[in-house]
Amino acid sequence: MHEVPGGEILGKLRELKARRVLIQTPEGLKREAQSLADFLEENGIETIISGDVNYGACDPADREARLLGCDALIHLGHSYMQLHLEVPTIFVPAFANVEVIPALEKNMEEIRRLGKKIALATTAQHIHKLEEAREFLEKRGFEVLVGEGDSRVSWPGQVLGCNFSAARVDAEGILFIGAGYFHPLGVALATGKPTLAVNPYSGDATWMEREAERLIRKRWAQIARAMDAQKFGVITSTKKGQLRLAEARRVVRLLRENGRYARLMAMNHINYPALEGFDFDAYVVVACPRVPMDDYENWRKPVLTPTEVEILLGLREDYAFDEILGGKRGGREPIGIALHGVRG
Repeated sequence: MHEVPGGEILGKLRELKARRVLIQTPEGLKREAQSLADFLEENGIETIISGDVNYGACDPADREARLLGCDALIHLGHSYMQLHLEVPTIFVPAFANVEVIPALEKNMEEIRRLGKKIALATTAQHIHKLEEAREFLEKRGFEVLVGEGDSRVSWPGQVLGCNFSAARVDAEGILFIGAGYFHPLGVALATGKPTLAVNPYSGDATWMEREAERLIRKRWAQIARAMDAQKFGVITSTKKGQLRLAEARRVVRLLRENGRYARLMAMNHINYPALEGFDFDAYVVVACPRVPMDDYENWRKPVLTPTEVEILLGLREDYAFDEILGGKRGGREPIGIALHGVRG
């Protein structure tokens, strides 16, 4: 079970004079959301739990909270992201209860292959352990860099599935701490530098170069499938943190200028079954980069990213990972409140 800082949340809600709130939760924290709702109701705050699927901080339910007459939104499980929110939103990130030093000790020989000057990167789940990891590595002779990142990330060294700005530093190689392949793959593709992923749960270490090459081959195959496509549906997202309307318009313009039919589309939950009835030969997803990467096998027609469209049209030769970048990191908007995280 995870520990949710209910007292701290209650204190912030009372500061906001909130009488009714909406709780938004990812899959893994649904029971905790229910317990938090019980706690808040016991303390005089009417609470509604959103049953919709949540995809991250880029997908806040502030619009739904406003429609329900809520004074605030509690967004569980994800770190703060600078967005124009319609109600005060309390972000409560989820931190993993796992030590990272044992996995680093186990893989020291592999880590040394990165070079002497290395950069650290991780996800929000392990960000609270990053300074500990830096001190451990510096005591062993490494020069350790932690990139600031842009306004889409909450902490230095944090990477998202759509943003690897914190990994772009002047280092010989990148050490990623965390589970899963997508984030370290993105780091490797975005930086072009040797990337080693160390999993603190299993203790395993994986070099990303081969995985990156495998992914790029799959993406080139998608581009090849779309070569003869004449009609493109260009899809932007209505999720606040994924809305890239200007970029979607740019892609539509590029396609039309190069003799292809293109129509701008908008969706909240982007999935192929909902598109079956349209007369398009291929699609371009101008939203979360993970949609065309993770789900392409479920699409009966080719699905591309904006950078892959540029390759398709002969405007780019090298492969580039699609990212959603923010501006320079600055002060948080008062409407977005970051609390101490959920711990499990």
